[in-house]
Amino acid sequence: MRIRAATPGDADVIAEVFIASFGTLTFLPQLHTDAETFDFIANKVVGEQEVLVAERHGGIVGFLAMTHGNFLEHMYVHPDSQGRGVGSALLMRAKQRMPDGFRLWLFQQNTQARRFYERHGLRAIEFTEGAGNEEQMPDALYEWRPGT
Repeated sequence: MRIRAATPGDADVIAEVFIASFGTLTFLPQLHTDAETFDFIANKVVGEQEVLVAERHGGIVGFLAMTHGNFLEHMYVHPDSQGRGVGSALLMRAKQRMPDGFRLWLFQQNTQARRFYERHGLRAIEFTEGAGNEEQMPDALYEWRPGT
C-alpha cells in the first residue's frame, strides 16, 4: 500500500470512495446527489484541505482530509478494502502530520468507526444530539493526544 498526497485529478475517485463508504451508513438520510458529492469533494475537500490517499494495486482505496486547525475532517475507506489495514495506515499518517493531536466528529450510531478510533487511542470527549450537523443525527467528538 502506498500513501501519497492527493492531486486535483484524484477528486473523482476520492468521491467514489466517499460515496461507497458513506453509503454503508444506512441510518443516515441521503441529503445529496452523487453530482453534489463530486462537486463537494473536488472543490471543498481536495480544493481546500490537505488530502492523502491510500493506493493499493494502483487504485485509490481510501483517503483522509485534514484542516490546519488540527481537525481530521474526513477519513473513508472503500467497503471492499475495509479490515485490511488501510484505515490504520491513514490514521497513523494523520498522527504524524498532526503530532500535537487532533479531533474528529463521527456519528454515534457508527459503532464500527467508534471501535476503530478507540482501538487507536482516540477518546470521545463530547456527545451531541446532532444539531450541528446537516443530517441532524447524534454525533460524538473524538480526540487524539500524543501519548494516548
